[in-house]
Amino acid sequence: MKTIDELNIGELAIIIGFNGNAELQSRLVEMGINPGVLIRLVKKSLFGGPLQLKIREYYVSIRKCDAKDIRVSLHES
Repeated sequence: MKTIDELNIGELAIIIGFNGNAELQSRLVEMGINPGVLIRLVKKSLFGGPLQLKIREYYVSIRKCDAKDIRVSLHES
């Protein structure tokens, strides 16, 4: 099992769960980042900046520190 920040660009993964606090989990769920959802890592910013994810048919950016709290399982396409 990995976290989102450990994915390589272009990799597909399924969200398994969260390590963060309830406030973080609530914010992520509002953004559509839910357990069971398929995501693709699109872009990593330099120097620890935000990561861009594709979730369903839209894009979302999250902080790297938040990405470390989202557990995922690689998805074979």
